[in-house]
Amino acid sequence: MSSQKTRRIRIRTIAAIGILTMAAITEIPASSHREAPAITKSPKLDATDFYMFNSYETGRDAYVTLVANYIPLQDAYGGPNYFTLDPDAVYDIKIDNNGDAKEDLIFRFETVGRLKDHATGDARFVKPVDNIGQKTIPNYDAYANQYVYAVDIPGCATSGRLFVGQRKDPFVVNLGETFDLVNIAAPIGAIDAEDDDLADKNVTAMVLEVPKACLVSGPANPVIGAWIAASVKPKEDDRRSLFRERPVQASRLSAPLVNEVVIGLKDKDRFNASEPKDDVQFLDYVTHPTLPALLEILFGAAGVRAPTQFPRTDLIAAFLTGLDGLNKTRTPAEMLRLNTSIAAKPAAEQSNLGALGGDLAGFPNGRRPGDDVVDIELRVAMGALLPPAAAPSGALAFTDGAFVDASFFDVTFPYLKTPTPGSPGELNGR
Repeated sequence: MSSQKTRRIRIRTIAAIGILTMAAITEIPASSHREAPAITKSPKLDATDFYMFNSYETGRDAYVTLVANYIPLQDAYGGPNYFTLDPDAVYDIKIDNNGDAKEDLIFRFETVGRLKDHATGDARFVKPVDNIGQKTIPNYDAYANQYVYAVDIPGCATSGRLFVGQRKDPFVVNLGETFDLVNIAAPIGAIDAEDDDLADKNVTAMVLEVPKACLVSGPANPVIGAWIAASVKPKEDDRRSLFRERPVQASRLSAPLVNEVVIGLKDKDRFNASEPKDDVQFLDYVTHPTLPALLEILFGAAGVRAPTQFPRTDLIAAFLTGLDGLNKTRTPAEMLRLNTSIAAKPAAEQSNLGALGGDLAGFPNGRRPGDDVVDIELRVAMGALLPPAAAPSGALAFTDGAFVDASFFDVTFPYLKTPTPGSPGELNGR
């Protein structure tokens, strides 16, 4: 779908009434992506993960699936208000389809008032109640599946699919130990030796499946770049101000762990408020990363050595331009890039190491739920893409020890698993 200017496609979700609208949540536990000081004050705007992949559900090879996750570390028992989206925010999935690092398409999610507004002809959809527990909702799978919608996308001849609701957190990471100076025996140990600290956590997922033809600028340009952003809408009293006519961006995310691990503390809030087209300001963090040197300090006795090549042109390719022959675009910018012309692999055939494992349909060519991005990024940071002479440890199998692959997820839309229930009911003998 070609476009001369940015097209905004608005999707509004109607929050369920009753117990979910009694009050706003003012605080939640610390986030796995609580990566910048300012975002700690706005947990409902906190993006946890972004996934973008060629759909691998049978019969959906002409589609791309986009998943934007927010409000991390949701304890399933967190009532009585559970985890509502912010009614004063907009949640965007932004698509660049001509390689200039500027959005050409925006899929915008907003919450609106009451169920009485439903079915007015607007693009409005109901968000299911969070998984309160088995007594309240005995069959949550069947209940939530009622809220998978076919959606008409303006300018697109074929319908897409939409689901917005709570899901089991798909990110797998040895979180506590990682942030405690990588407090594991060694980062080159068994790939499944550690716990997934998010195993019992939920997130709020915005899942959209769109025909490929409606995302690309044309058949000759199959690569798209994308990122997600959450912004605060101006208050009524502020809308007369020239400085408050547009929402103010509070959160930004594309590839995982960039703001947590790559961007320095003094620039983390700046990164969250910035746009990919301006990412040259952060270039030094990519060309001269600190993580490899830290791992050498921590694990040098185990033979870990940081790469010696600077600037790190391999990391520029991995994070800022895409890889030659795979998903390269013309403007350096931190975006998740996907070559829509590369056929999806069925779940059973996917390598959880993505392109590093010989599977070009996986990360960093987009990101699938089963891609072990922590292990992949550790290995790339330590020089997996560099010649051996410049990366003494580049061939080592670095890992955080928390294993994930495609078998952890469903093979049909919306792919992410049913959220953990707040109350197990009969499973506890009640």
